[in-house]
Amino acid sequence: MRLILFQPDQPGNFGAAIRLCACFGLSLEVVEPCGFPLTAKAARRAAMDYGHMGDITRHSGLDAVINSLGNARLVLLTTHGAQSLADFKFKADDVLIFGQESAGAPDALHNAATARVKIPMQEGARSLNLVNSASITLYEALRQTAGLPR
Repeated sequence: MRLILFQPDQPGNFGAAIRLCACFGLSLEVVEPCGFPLTAKAARRAAMDYGHMGDITRHSGLDAVINSLGNARLVLLTTHGAQSLADFKFKADDVLIFGQESAGAPDALHNAATARVKIPMQEGARSLNLVNSASITLYEALRQTAGLPR
């Protein structure tokens, strides 16, 4: 299982995503450019004391992500998803990708995705925080694929 943030623009969410991935034993991946300076010092500061537990993989753009997939599915989490998270069947090698906080996922990302999944929410609710969405989705994906830490 892989988790990718597409051009994140909120450093607080980035730090929370580092901690999320560290707690589940994953490396966080990010598609650049970010909406904040992603220096080594900034990454260490955002990760707080979790930085030693996980690496950050950088991708120069969407094409780099697509080239890294191999046979894995690119699963986009989006409020415009075609399938509910409650019904989606994950595979252990899925690559979960989340759009930018301020702008969501661009058309190119929607078009590149193998699946577009949405988290069920109360009607009228716009969206969840990025890392809340990633947490919900990652837990469900790891639960389904027997990938949760013991």
